[in-house]
Amino acid sequence: VHPSKLDFFCKLGYGKQDICKVLENLGQEALEDDVLKELIRMGSKPQALESQAQPSPLKLIARGSCSASPGSKWLGEESDSSDHLRPIVIDGSNVAMSHGNKEVFSCWGIQLAVDWFRERGHKYIKVFVPLWRKEPPRQDSPIADQHILEELERQSILVYTPSRKVKGKRVVCYDDRYIVKVAYEKDGVIVSNDHYRDLQNENPEWKWFIEQRLLMYSFVSNRFMPPDDPLGRHGPTLNNFLSKKPVLPEPKWQPCPYGKKCTYGNKCKFYHPERPHQAQLSVADELRAKTKVSLSLGKEEEQRNHP
Repeated sequence: VHPSKLDFFCKLGYGKQDICKVLENLGQEALEDDVLKELIRMGSKPQALESQAQPSPLKLIARGSCSASPGSKWLGEESDSSDHLRPIVIDGSNVAMSHGNKEVFSCWGIQLAVDWFRERGHKYIKVFVPLWRKEPPRQDSPIADQHILEELERQSILVYTPSRKVKGKRVVCYDDRYIVKVAYEKDGVIVSNDHYRDLQNENPEWKWFIEQRLLMYSFVSNRFMPPDDPLGRHGPTLNNFLSKKPVLPEPKWQPCPYGKKCTYGNKCKFYHPERPHQAQLSVADELRAKTKVSLSLGKEEEQRNHP
């Protein structure tokens, strides 16, 4: 067997036995296209396609692991899909107060949001909370499940925005600016029900980013639920919204209700199965085209008869 041809088709993933068999039938001087067509006709598949066709055995995965996330199934890839998912920046105060019905700073709500994105496959998740939330709770600012903040901080997920006391008064940095700035620099998604109108007026680039990358949510019976259409009915789906490489849906053509009696031609918005490879012309355009063809044929015959 010619070594260069054997090496070429081996790199494509085909087996040596199939290649040798095809070259014996077609001859050593056969073109590469002919060899490839014969391999396909024989049913030979590259090893990469065969490995994908074989179902992978089920594996037990520890709870909280991101190796078998729904994101990878949605992308249809075997590799880790975390590279295709956008970074997540969570407004911790907004999420906690929303879960606590605007009365209690519920840290359990932050944990529910983090777990939702973690199970989906996102690796970059940051939660911003003011530093004074580490202090013991008071009557005017109750906190529930405060130990969750310590655990998230230990996992390098929670970030405290700085604050200090000056002459007995607490000086708090604006945590919303941290949230928007980090999400903008990371090209990620902001998880909050706040519209950040003041920051939109402050920076025109932030205005566009907040309008396009703000993910709102709801809590239903201790269940974190973002909307399936974050930017409205005509916007992207939730999967595409959270992905760096959105998957466009295949167009679904609706058949024309008039069928063959349709006279709209190329102006018809519906699908015509009876003319798949024809340019959709109106009846008048088709008649004009036919008359032009008949006139041209008549002139040619006249020229032949009367040279």
